[in-house]
Amino acid sequence: MFLRSALLVFSLSLGLTGSALAQAAQQGQSSATEAATSRSKVVPEDIVPGQAAPGGIRGQNIFDVKPEVKPDASSLPDYMKQNNGQRNAVQPGNNSPMWRGVAAGADGFTSLPKSQAPEAGNLIQAPVQYLGSRFTTAGEAWRQVRNNWIIPYGGALFLIALGALAIYFFTRGPLGHVEGDGPPVIERFTPFERSAHWANAIAFCILAISGLVIAFGKFLLLPVLGLTLYGGLTYLLKTLHNFAGPVFAVSLLIVIITFIRDEFPQRGDLKWLVRFGGAFSKDRHEPPSNRFNAGEKVIFWLGVLILGVIVVASGLVMDKLIPNLVYERSTMQVAHMVHAVSTVLMMSMFLMHIYLGTIGMRGAYKAMRTGWVDEEWAKEHHAYWYEDIRAGKIPAQRSQDLVADDVARRPA
Repeated sequence: MFLRSALLVFSLSLGLTGSALAQAAQQGQSSATEAATSRSKVVPEDIVPGQAAPGGIRGQNIFDVKPEVKPDASSLPDYMKQNNGQRNAVQPGNNSPMWRGVAAGADGFTSLPKSQAPEAGNLIQAPVQYLGSRFTTAGEAWRQVRNNWIIPYGGALFLIALGALAIYFFTRGPLGHVEGDGPPVIERFTPFERSAHWANAIAFCILAISGLVIAFGKFLLLPVLGLTLYGGLTYLLKTLHNFAGPVFAVSLLIVIITFIRDEFPQRGDLKWLVRFGGAFSKDRHEPPSNRFNAGEKVIFWLGVLILGVIVVASGLVMDKLIPNLVYERSTMQVAHMVHAVSTVLMMSMFLMHIYLGTIGMRGAYKAMRTGWVDEEWAKEHHAYWYEDIRAGKIPAQRSQDLVADDVARRPA
């Protein structure tokens, strides 16, 4: 029994020892094979480009590798006519057709009615070409007209007119030889006419000063006052501008109706214009004229009537006070350009009127302030008008006295 057990253990030991020896021999053979293979490998740097390496691997210079050439999306037929969906299919994320439509002024979807918001679906205005601008989007075209033409040339025109009057005053002095200090026996302007004139004149001065600051203050006042003071000043002047505008419009209409009867061409007007009122003659003797000379009539028809109506109409459009008018951005842009050009021309023209009515002509300011002039002043500046008064064709006093014996109360 013991002998049988010993033989069994011996047999098992021999089997395990043989298995281990066989496995070790197999591992040794594999190591020898790998070593031989490793010795036969070729380093990639040693391979000549274009020649096959052992094992079928081919070396290649990266600079000799050509990418696969595929047709570009822009070479497709009707590429520029693709909508946003078609473009996104060939170039994901490229939504240039949508923005091209936006830049061309295309309207997008909006739930707001056209009557309330006519441009709610329009982000960028369509390209236009205003007078003096390039063909570009309307907003940029308006900016070019304002910054490249209205601001520099309008400011230059105003300064030229102001400088010319200053040069004339300091070289030639005021016009006229009579101060108008004699007995005030001729009523040149009635109280109603003076009220209409001063209401219009005061409103005009407020509008002109505020408009000049709004247009040119950024270049002249802002560097001096600073942002805080300049911002407060422009806010105040813009508010005054909005309130003075309706006063100017109403008073302008009253002025036109009141004075238009005496503003039509009469005898002596052409001669007055040819001689420019005698302003440049040696004796500076003014040619005969009627109640208003030819220069005043030019101011009335061009400055008051034509330019005044244009200024008021364009201002009402910008304030959105014209009923049944569609207020789009293009409407506001055109209205602003018309308003700016007409106001610059009007202010430049009215500079001469203001100059002659104040320091430029002796006795002129007193005539508008009191309404009365003496005979010598009327004879020197409006000889034909004075002759008609002396002949009884025109009454020397046209207004009704407020109290009895008012003649003694006339301003001296």
